[in-house]
Amino acid sequence: MNEELEILLEDARERMEKTIVHLEKELAAIRAGRANIHILDGVMVDYYGSETPLSQVANIGVPDARTIAIQPWEKTMIGPIERAIQQANLGFNPQNNGEIVRINVPPLTEERRKDLVKIVKNEGESAKVGIRSVRKDANNDIKALQKDGLSEDMAKRVEDKIQKCTNEFSEKTDKILEEKEKDIMTV
Repeated sequence: MNEELEILLEDARERMEKTIVHLEKELAAIRAGRANIHILDGVMVDYYGSETPLSQVANIGVPDARTIAIQPWEKTMIGPIERAIQQANLGFNPQNNGEIVRINVPPLTEERRKDLVKIVKNEGESAKVGIRSVRKDANNDIKALQKDGLSEDMAKRVEDKIQKCTNEFSEKTDKILEEKEKDIMTV
């Protein structure tokens, strides 16, 4: 029975950790006013008839705080890369010099910063809902084990551990959100 409980706890912890990783990935795509290659993570390029992630057809770099430089591995890919960035509707106007596609990242307005903070808070709330959902699933599993003979004391101890885990990951979420908000609001 103890082995089942350990597996249950470990599974809950892993699922909560995945929620945090997902949150960080979502927040990385939200630009904070300076150039960041993760802004382009979702951009898919038509590479000889097949949709391919931009990062697999070019080197992407940040030469300065306001510029993203995209160096295609094949010069013929400059046009498709430019089109893919425009179609991704990220609010950028890519420019090319025949060898490199450059994106100038404009500074954010105060209003846009506040909108981005709202988006960040929504992502954070979604993560917290996910964490609480994991807690609920784990507690339901504990109740099922209780019906199969798990003692009430043991069930209570495991529920407490799951609650501690939930609190820990909720605090992590808050810290991540706080950092991202500060990042967005910093001019």
